[in-house]
Amino acid sequence: MNRFLAGIEARAYRIAWYATGNRDDALELVQEAMLTLVRRYGGHRADDWPALFHTILQSRIRDWYRREKVRSRLRVWFGRGDEDEEDPLAAFPADPAGEPERRMEDGQTLGAIDRAVRALPLRQQQAFLLRAWEGLDTAQTAAAMGISAGSVKTHYSRAVQALREQLEEHRHE
Repeated sequence: MNRFLAGIEARAYRIAWYATGNRDDALELVQEAMLTLVRRYGGHRADDWPALFHTILQSRIRDWYRREKVRSRLRVWFGRGDEDEEDPLAAFPADPAGEPERRMEDGQTLGAIDRAVRALPLRQQQAFLLRAWEGLDTAQTAAAMGISAGSVKTHYSRAVQALREQLEEHRHE
């Protein structure tokens, strides 16, 4: 279980961060999902853990959105605006190897990918990340997201199309 959690932690954080846009909330969601997996499903087969984990994480993200909706109403009521969050990509050190122009171009491409994924509607974003990044099949993704397999295919297809359009200038031949 420890090896599985260590292997999925960074990707799960990124999924949660894309969904929330907030570093602390993303970390909390991943931690809650991991604890729930260990407590409730630690005795299950290791092959079942990825789908179970992502189902739990998706549930936590949906709960976060519900709570955030209430919080945003309270912020409006009390006249508080949203605070800017730091960019988690800024915490990663630059690659010391390579030419400065190439590093700059890679940084711009990474930033463009990051913005494009965050700009996707939540369902498309999550379907894309679970299918392309986590390697879950359509049925596992559908179970994790609580939607039909057909909806997963639709959301994934739309996400891929939107990303292709937004990232066309960054494609290397």
